[in-house]
Amino acid sequence: MSKVALVTGGAVRIGRAISLGLAEAGYDVVVNYHSSETEAVSVSREIRDAGRHCVVARGDVSRSGEVDALAQEVRTEFGRLDLLVNNASIFPQKALLDVEEAEWDRVMEVNLKGPFLMVKATADLLTAARGCVINLVDLSAFQPWVDYPHHAVSKAGLLHLTRVMARAMAPRVRVNAIAPGSVLPPDDSHEKDRERSRSRAALGSLGSPEDVVRTVLFLDRSPFITGEVIVVDGGRLLG
Repeated sequence: MSKVALVTGGAVRIGRAISLGLAEAGYDVVVNYHSSETEAVSVSREIRDAGRHCVVARGDVSRSGEVDALAQEVRTEFGRLDLLVNNASIFPQKALLDVEEAEWDRVMEVNLKGPFLMVKATADLLTAARGCVINLVDLSAFQPWVDYPHHAVSKAGLLHLTRVMARAMAPRVRVNAIAPGSVLPPDDSHEKDRERSRSRAALGSLGSPEDVVRTVLFLDRSPFITGEVIVVDGGRLLG
């Protein structure tokens, strides 16, 4: 029986690469999306063309009712869940003192509460499968990104939540995190921005979404690793 993976925010950018990479590795995939329906349908078509089963599931990960419905869809369609990738995230830019309360709350709901709700709703499936959870953070979990204060705080919180989850759900479920660096610049980024990112990395290059995919597969296939974060940044955090 094929393993089943659920990727939140799995239709665009790094989430898309993870969804496709898991399908290529032999997983059946549940592609969750919130507003990117066209992209989700496109990803699901590619996965099915590759011979894997794919379900497209709309849902806001910050809303418990929608998360519960998503988990029930996995139970109905597959009856198991081996890998949960909490990738869904929002990334607004705003100076700290300009952030409105509602904006702060929304970022925390999606980036931090969302992974908690997803794990809570799928814990029975993950436990039965001796499964794995992978939370996507980024370098702002370690650095004070003052232009993205609410995002940075949410990712720092998610990193600590990863460790709490790993202890709470052991020994049957492993929970780890991945912190990508510059692996997929925004579409509107300029070459000077990319050169700046390259120069900050010890390896002197940008990464790619495939670097994250390989790390997802490594963590899922490593039964003696839990509560850890792997930084995939080409050495940028080294300074």
